Amino acid sequence: MILDQFSDEGIARRYDYPDRTVFVADLGPAAEPSVDVVDGTAIVVDRDGRQRDIELPAGTVRAFNRNGVVTIEVR
Repeated sequence: MILDQFSDEGIARRYDYPDRTVFVADLGPAAEPSVDVVDGTAIVVDRDGRQRDIELPAGTVRAFNRNGVVTIEVR
């Protein structure tokens, strides 16, 4: 597991498995984040317009948000 600090607002964790890499960022339910993936970068934007970029490895990407927890899976 690799921890990356986004800043004071939250932490992103990276989990490397043999068949996939998973990024999880808990921004809290009040953040109401949205996620877009463009050219190998996940762009996470909260309701206040703060943007966080996560560089992704090559592969098929699936991203979703549940209660302020952003999960990005790359296979």
